[in-house]
Amino acid sequence: QVQLVESGGGLVQAGGSLRLSCAASGRAFNTYPMGWFRQAPGKEREFVAAIKWSGSITDYADSVKGRFTISRDNAKNTVYLQMNSLKPEDTAVYYCAAGTPYSSSYYRRVGFDYWGQGTQVTVSS
Repeated sequence: QVQLVESGGGLVQAGGSLRLSCAASGRAFNTYPMGWFRQAPGKEREFVAAIKWSGSITDYADSVKGRFTISRDNAKNTVYLQMNSLKPEDTAVYYCAAGTPYSSSYYRRVGFDYWGQGTQVTVSS
């Protein structure tokens, strides 16, 4: 089992940047593929980015490719989402998620079993 706590959300103007962090507790963080998802009001939750347990492979939704960067520090049990050139349509609650250890969740974009409570990101125009 792994517990996830997100932080770093807030209010930012369009074109600005934010970095989200997700701290994981529990054992063997370096075996979990990790992902970020988001849910805007009235919309379904959508995939944003994912990273392999080793950090060697990443995957991004087309809507954020080139603007967002996912990374992880396995020594700190933390995964990050650097968000640049933010747009009003990026406004959502952002969730961190962990997949089954050593699974293919990082490229299949499904199979994430553990979720954080979410952090609000609001981008003003």
